[in-house]
Amino acid sequence: MSRGPSTPVGVFPQTRMRRNRRWDWSRRLVRENTLTPDDLIWPVFVCEGKDLSENVPTMPGVVRYSSDRLPAAVAEAKSLGIPAVAIFPATPSAAKTPGAEESWNPNNLVCQAVRAIKDAHPDMGVMCDVALDPFNSDGHDGIVRDGHVVNDETLDALCRQALVQVEAGCDVIAPSDMMDGRIGALRSALDRNGHEQVLLMSYAAKYSSGFYGPFRDAIESAGFLKGESKDTYQMDPANSDEALREVALDIEEGADMVMVKPGMPYLDIVYRVKERFGVPTFAYNVSGEYAMLRIAADSGALDYNRVVLESLMAFKRAGCNGVLTYFAVDAARLLNDA
Repeated sequence: MSRGPSTPVGVFPQTRMRRNRRWDWSRRLVRENTLTPDDLIWPVFVCEGKDLSENVPTMPGVVRYSSDRLPAAVAEAKSLGIPAVAIFPATPSAAKTPGAEESWNPNNLVCQAVRAIKDAHPDMGVMCDVALDPFNSDGHDGIVRDGHVVNDETLDALCRQALVQVEAGCDVIAPSDMMDGRIGALRSALDRNGHEQVLLMSYAAKYSSGFYGPFRDAIESAGFLKGESKDTYQMDPANSDEALREVALDIEEGADMVMVKPGMPYLDIVYRVKERFGVPTFAYNVSGEYAMLRIAADSGALDYNRVVLESLMAFKRAGCNGVLTYFAVDAARLLNDA
């Protein structure tokens, strides 16, 4: 009885790629990259007031917390294995000035939040953004003089800002301003004041991107920018070689870790940075990326749990040691339940 047409020896592939994919155990055995809660940093917004948690309309599922509410929120993140949180303030309009003096007020929202977290969870890592846009009435990351964001005068303000954050208990200073020379200036200021052990995570390649819109809503800075761009200090999205120069300078000036921002549209930059320098490399899965996936999932167009983990795995595959992401808590829950 005929068994049907036979396949000549040598024609059918001897190597069958699907063999390794047949079982769950074999897929896990040959998996090239892994994602765990250890890879996640949770960005948290803090607002003025008591016993408050305010929804951010353009970021469904994301809230602003008053400082007294932060310890409970951080407790959950900690219980899920998330190693660190990053603090971003929604500074009251009345406290914003052209000189951004509130940025170095030792009792500003950031410092209050850091103390609240560290008092309750001393072993939780706390990261603080260093840039003036949450405190600047011009909405820029630096001080504006005659319509221009001035570099060297801004550096002094950034150093003063970083010092009050560290004195409040911050573990990682993360400058996102993109001023020239700020890593060297911050490292010198920290060391001079006895903070040699404080880490510097530089936003080394931060692009002038359209993906930041919901974040500016969350910290209530969008209206202060008055439609202006940040093109004179943040990077042109068309450039990639320039990112390597930025990263090289920041490493030379004393950065312990480097970051690429935004994340998903710039995974090629992450890959090039990791391949070239081999240093701890991070990316910020920014507000616009979060909003796109979250809103699409809420509409039923995407499977939320699946796209969250798939997108975060893409960062690991590109070379990230970790990711700042608003998905952190949800992702950690999914990973712990897997």
